[in-house]
Amino acid sequence: MIQLKPKPRCPWPTVTDELYVAYHDTEWGVPVYDDRKIFEFLVLESAQAGLSWRTVLYKRENYRKAFAGFDPRKVAKFTQKNVKKLLLNAGIIRNRLKIESTINNAHRFLEIQKEFGTFAKYIWSFVGGKPIKNRWKGIKDLPVMTPQAETLAKDLKKRGFKFLGPTVIYAHMQATGMVNDHTVDCFRYHEV
Repeated sequence: MIQLKPKPRCPWPTVTDELYVAYHDTEWGVPVYDDRKIFEFLVLESAQAGLSWRTVLYKRENYRKAFAGFDPRKVAKFTQKNVKKLLLNAGIIRNRLKIESTINNAHRFLEIQKEFGTFAKYIWSFVGGKPIKNRWKGIKDLPVMTPQAETLAKDLKKRGFKFLGPTVIYAHMQATGMVNDHTVDCFRYHEV
């Protein structure tokens, strides 16, 4: 039997964690222009603040069920009754401020859609409409935020968004392919 050499990839997904590797290999860094998918990542990135992405990734399907399939129109209609129910849901991160900010952010998301036609048009304008392709040699080279992330986070805050500071926004930009932060030796670097 011929043993295949494993693909070179960014060092953060461990090969023993199949879900994490699959996320890295198929989603992370792929440009996202679908508003619902962008909203999904905003919800998840906001929930992740102060925690590991791996923790949130393992709760993703629970979030999908708890937050109406990441439909911002439905989430914007959530009431305090929904908040109380979500605080009892062990499948998500039960932080009242994060839950309430998700509902608030759904309202703000819809306002931006109305103003720009799509949320994607708005958010992608902060990187000139196309992904920024970085050339990081190692994981230690990756910044935790950039001037674009700071500018976007500041604008989102001005528009009333919560739990989306520059570090969270930069993680969002990485996840949704606004920046290609795969290391140059990763097989995905040249594929996205």
